[in-house]
Amino acid sequence: MTPVRILGIDPGLRRTGWGVIDVVGNKLIFVACGTVTSDDKDELARRLVSLHDGLSEVVARHAPDEAAVEATFVNKDAAGTLKLGQARGIALLVPARAGLPVGEYAPNLVKKTVVGAGHAEKQQIRLMIKILLPKADPKSDDAADALAIAITHANHRGRRSLEAMLARA
Repeated sequence: MTPVRILGIDPGLRRTGWGVIDVVGNKLIFVACGTVTSDDKDELARRLVSLHDGLSEVVARHAPDEAAVEATFVNKDAAGTLKLGQARGIALLVPARAGLPVGEYAPNLVKKTVVGAGHAEKQQIRLMIKILLPKADPKSDDAADALAIAITHANHRGRRSLEAMLARA
């Protein structure tokens, strides 16, 4: 079987987590993970450029076949929600510009897929990442979340492909 390389992205304006896995059949293989950061002292446009450039480097270095982004929603503060939306736009744009199909997954689906409960804590996600990807050692919650997003895509991508084929028929 040919491996499929998946890039998971957990968008954030300060820290955007990323994780790369290979999928061979139903086997998950850890490749790499990390965090792209922006300087919160910079103006918004400069911060978005930092995220863009960092994610572009990840895509160039790891050559994923597909990508997945968490569909984040924040309701506490309108300005914060807007800024997160702009960071999320970068997270969607970079893999799309590289020609990758991009899946989007709600946070509760990611937690349910990886932990088995839609309201899991960060610590539970990190624990399950270690079980599902024993060689993974994410240095941040953002990188662990990105790996969880990649795992979610690996588990749901077949269903998405089938739905796309049915929609075209």
